[in-house]
Parts: sequence; structure tokens; C-alpha cells
Amino acid sequence: MGQASPKLSPTIAFEDFERVDIRVGTIVSAEAFPEARKPAYKLAIDFGPTFGVKRSSAQVTRHYTTDQLVGRRVAAVVNFKPRQIGPFMSEVLCLGFPDDEGEVVLVTVDRAAPNGGKLF
Repeated sequence: MGQASPKLSPTIAFEDFERVDIRVGTIVSAEAFPEARKPAYKLAIDFGPTFGVKRSSAQVTRHYTTDQLVGRRVAAVVNFKPRQIGPFMSEVLCLGFPDDEGEVVLVTVDRAAPNGGKLF
């Protein structure tokens, strides 16, 4: 069975949610990341003219090939501090949910929304 949490997280104020900056972006490149401890890809994601292209390491190799990722519109947290993952600096966190086996299924956008648009 999946890795769903058996209980809800503690209640937070709306202001806490507002501090997490989640934006939509388009994956412009995806390549293998053989140096990662767990199978992953290196992604470049375009968040529009205000934020530009940001990089992310994503453990999504089970459900996606690099060709399937390019052009996909995803949601990502853009205001975490960059994180060093091996020789790669990950600047944003792509969001996803676990499938029944705990593998990541990306959060995607199903209608036109400009790159850099903020989740509310």
C-alpha cells in the first residue's frame, strides 16, 4: 500500500500557507542524474520572466521518461533555500503525490496558466 500519512498534519494558520510560494512552470529540459543516490532526473523548469529557469532534482523515473517530461507543466515550491544534491544544486521542489507503491506522480496543471503563476 502507499505511503499516505495515517493522520492529518497539525492545523496551521492561513498565513503559514501563504509563506509557501508554489508556482507553475514548464519543464524545458530533463536529463538522467546518475550521481543521485536514488534514481532521479535533473530538470530545468521555466517559471516565466520574473523567476526565470530554475533547476530541480526529481525522483520521478518510475512513471516518466525524460522525453515525457519536457513540455509538462508542473507545480513547484520556489522559495526553499537551494539544496546541494551530489554535484547538482536543486533550486525548487517539484510537487507530487505517492502512488500505491510510494512512487512519485507529479502535480500538473490541466489548463493554460502563465509560467510563474502563484497557487492560491
